[in-house]
Amino acid sequence: MGTGMGMRDDEFGLQPAERKGVFGRIDWIPRQGRWLGLTFRDVLDWTVIPVLMVIVVIFVYNRLLLTIEPGSMEANLMGSWEIGFKNVVDAVIEHIQLILISTGLAIAAAVPAGILITRQGFRDFSGLILGVANVGQSVPSIAILALFMGILGLGFKTAVFALWLYALLPIVRNTATGIEEVDPNVIEAAMGMGMTNRQILLQIELPLAFPVMFAGMRTAAVINVGTAALGAFIGAGGLGTFIITGIPLMRDRMILVGAILTAVMAVLVDWVLGKVQDQLVAPTASA
Repeated sequence: MGTGMGMRDDEFGLQPAERKGVFGRIDWIPRQGRWLGLTFRDVLDWTVIPVLMVIVVIFVYNRLLLTIEPGSMEANLMGSWEIGFKNVVDAVIEHIQLILISTGLAIAAAVPAGILITRQGFRDFSGLILGVANVGQSVPSIAILALFMGILGLGFKTAVFALWLYALLPIVRNTATGIEEVDPNVIEAAMGMGMTNRQILLQIELPLAFPVMFAGMRTAAVINVGTAALGAFIGAGGLGTFIITGIPLMRDRMILVGAILTAVMAVLVDWVLGKVQDQLVAPTASA
């Protein structure tokens, strides 16, 4: 009509039909800095860190591992291109196991403890619980390992216990802080609606406190990635094995492999948990 009578569609408030993509639903042509609903910043945010970490891993593989001479001491400890690098893969798996188990146990213990010290009648115990949780942060990790090595012995379980103790404080503190920061007016309104204390906790306080709680869990997990390397001192395995073995033998290659892969794992854990936090925490906060 706009062409036949010399009139434009916008004079009648009409908008031109949206151009569809090849599948009829998605516009595949970037417009206004977007592609598939993502801005250029979103694309960078999802790709830069993984790509950089892949480049670092490729560097470690090509420049540090593939250049190991078969039959050498380093080949016996890490592997070579002839026999593969099973020892390196096993060390990565052991490191991940240390992090997952210790952080999971810390969350299971610290979240209830953080909730407990915010309840009426238990606030007087907040200093005691926070003091116990602070032991892992105030005492050096290597000292904790040495102390409990005499009680629990050498091996995996002692390292898990030390990492568990080390991860308690940020989770306990953030759980308590998140609950305490809930608006009292919201709690009062919930009570006015007849909600019980348990319902207020589960349906009001914990959802609103979750962003702060998750930040503590993320901090604990990232800290444990680096601290888990110390578990090699008591035979717990992990990437720290290459570091503590390479130092007395003056094998720079072993030290670099252990240190770089530990750093890569820490960056990836922080990045993954950050993405999880963006997906879970933002909807929770907006709700």
